[in-house]
Amino acid sequence: MRTAWPVLSFPEAKATYETLHLWTQIVGKIKLTKLPWINHSWHVTQLVTPVGLTTAVMPDRSCYFEIEFDLVHHQLLVKTSTGQIRSFALEAMAVADFYFNLKQLLQELDIELNINLVPNELEDAIPFDQDYIHATYEPEHAEALHQALLRVQDVFTTFRSGFRGKCSPVHFYWGGLDLAVSRFSGRTAPRHPGGVPNLPDWVAQEAYSHEVCSGGFWPGSEGFPLAAFYSYIYPEPEGYKDYPVLPEQAYYDDTLREFILPYEVVQQAENPSATLLAFLQSTYNAAADLAQWDRQALEINFNGA
Repeated sequence: MRTAWPVLSFPEAKATYETLHLWTQIVGKIKLTKLPWINHSWHVTQLVTPVGLTTAVMPDRSCYFEIEFDLVHHQLLVKTSTGQIRSFALEAMAVADFYFNLKQLLQELDIELNINLVPNELEDAIPFDQDYIHATYEPEHAEALHQALLRVQDVFTTFRSGFRGKCSPVHFYWGGLDLAVSRFSGRTAPRHPGGVPNLPDWVAQEAYSHEVCSGGFWPGSEGFPLAAFYSYIYPEPEGYKDYPVLPEQAYYDDTLREFILPYEVVQQAENPSATLLAFLQSTYNAAADLAQWDRQALEINFNGA
């Protein structure tokens, strides 16, 4: 059913998530080399499709092309504007083998490949062409993640529609394996300190150049082994962590400096979409009210709530 939200378990799916994360990084870095820089790294993201994730169109020397993860039929596809299609199966495969398989496909299509082989935003990162450790792909875990992304994207898009100010698309960041949407006040922010593993400080500083409130979803990580939704504001105003938010299971994490809502709470709710919208709206209210954003100017149908 369209309304059914899948069960996600990070402990069970951890190995697949880690491998898929690195595969998406390889593809994301290709997009990084093909497009001009767009504010806040919005040009490097991937988009959720009915069957998986796509780069959308990218230019090369003699054609336009896209790379798609089909998580329904479990294929990696490269499609070009000249009508050519190349693919290989997504299955248990080392990150290095994925990289070399994709490199071969692009060579057959005469598409240039020239990326930095070190993963971003990960500690102790292994270069893609040397990583034979991460090699797990369980189709059922990939399918469940994709089904969750579809439903989360639907709610995020509804939430995004209520904002007339500068707002990001709803898109998938391969650096953190998260789906996110960000609202901006229009005011500049203090210089971000950087310090993200294997990410140049200037990238984080450009991403957080202006006041921003972001909501997102990630399936979990080694440091936070739980599928969850998050919401934060940069810079964080006084009193933010103590602001009452919905639903009651949401909480502020002092280490992450974000509000957190476990995915399981939404998945098991009588109305998952309404539960997630309540989290997004209430945490945004906390950010916008305490940071004194001009909500009447920024929001559609603002009613003072």
